[in-house]
Amino acid sequence: MLSPVRLFRRFGEDLSQFTQRWVPDSWTICLLLTVAALLLAMFGAGASPQQAALAWGAGLWRLLELAMQFTILMTMAHACVSSPPVYRLMNRLASLPDPEKPLQAVLVTAVFSLITAYLNWALSIVAGALFVPFVCRRNPKADVRILVAAAYLGLGTAFAGGLSASAPLILATPGNALLPVVNRLIPVTETLFTPFNLIFTSVFSLAGLLAVLALHPHRNPVTLTPEQIERILPAPPPPRAAPATPAQHLDQFRGWILLAAVLFAYPLGHSIVTRGFGATWTINAYNVVFIVAALLLHGRPGSFLNACRQGVGPTWGVILQFPFYAGIFGLMTETGLGAWLGNFFAGFATQKTFPLVVYVYSGFMNLFVPSAGSKWFIEAPYLIPAGRTLGVSPGTIVMAYMYGDANTNLIQPFWAIPILAVTGLRFGEVVGYTLMVALVCMAVGMAGMWVMPPNL
Repeated sequence: MLSPVRLFRRFGEDLSQFTQRWVPDSWTICLLLTVAALLLAMFGAGASPQQAALAWGAGLWRLLELAMQFTILMTMAHACVSSPPVYRLMNRLASLPDPEKPLQAVLVTAVFSLITAYLNWALSIVAGALFVPFVCRRNPKADVRILVAAAYLGLGTAFAGGLSASAPLILATPGNALLPVVNRLIPVTETLFTPFNLIFTSVFSLAGLLAVLALHPHRNPVTLTPEQIERILPAPPPPRAAPATPAQHLDQFRGWILLAAVLFAYPLGHSIVTRGFGATWTINAYNVVFIVAALLLHGRPGSFLNACRQGVGPTWGVILQFPFYAGIFGLMTETGLGAWLGNFFAGFATQKTFPLVVYVYSGFMNLFVPSAGSKWFIEAPYLIPAGRTLGVSPGTIVMAYMYGDANTNLIQPFWAIPILAVTGLRFGEVVGYTLMVALVCMAVGMAGMWVMPPNL
């Protein structure tokens, strides 16, 4: 009789074979979700085909600011990772596991993903993607599909309660568009730094870690050849050529780096000192931190600019697909589809079950709008008033929202684009394993929502 772990592993292998055959590319999934949203708008919210099409068009460019924020974050995270100090660190970390024990490689990759995701989601996406080739080179017996799932783990778990959780940061941002709904700023001390969030995020992450370890096959792992690894391995920063002209001397002047770093860092530091951390720590504050870090880690304009140029590559999916998801955003807001779905889920909730309802609903919506920040603007206007009626605080609602959103990140192809671009794998080759991890995390998450206090 097979043990539960072996049964779990075998089911994961069977599911992976199924998804490799049947799950299409992330671009195709984006279009399928668009079709599903159009049908829901027409047959659920009662919009006509013309109204649905116009609503999709109205939302097309409404998330450009958020798309630019995400693009800058991912580009700067890539620049940080490809800097000489971080490049050496990743190479060193990849050498820690015993090459004969692939589970150690999975463990190191998963822990790396969890830590970076807690610090910043963009850092985790890019650093996790670039870390996989280092691990593959040092650990040739590790299954590359499981390594990808491990590198993807943090975005589906630790990110939800981490320092870059976008919905709590929005509520802490002065002048945010949800102030009329919430009636006051909600500092991160009431959301991200509550005891419940710190404990839940730890348990949530540990469940995902154990699940991904249990999935690694004992025999016949899928691995990359040395030639394939060399093709996808990030190139180390090139040596700096000595300047030969006055223009080159100007281009390589270190003072430009210091000037730019000070110009970015000083206003942020001043805001933290005068207004406090909770009021300052927003999405744009994260942008500033990563820009300054990338500047200082490279130290030279040429190295920094070259790293940024390379870092734009993994963001192509955000740039291309974000307008389509913004179109779905338009369907949610302009046709009343978002309110219809929200009322459907909230209609049978009580104070005890409301966090669980928000958790499930947020995860479902994440399949259509894979952006916790932009989706929060759709959901908050009716979730927060509904929660207020039931006696559930905005802090509890926004954290339940984040946990559900992160859970389905594990099966959302949009955020897998960078790691698939680096490794050359198809989404269908890894989603079978990430789905298994998502189901384990969902069970833990739903149990956590059942005991979540209504007022954090």
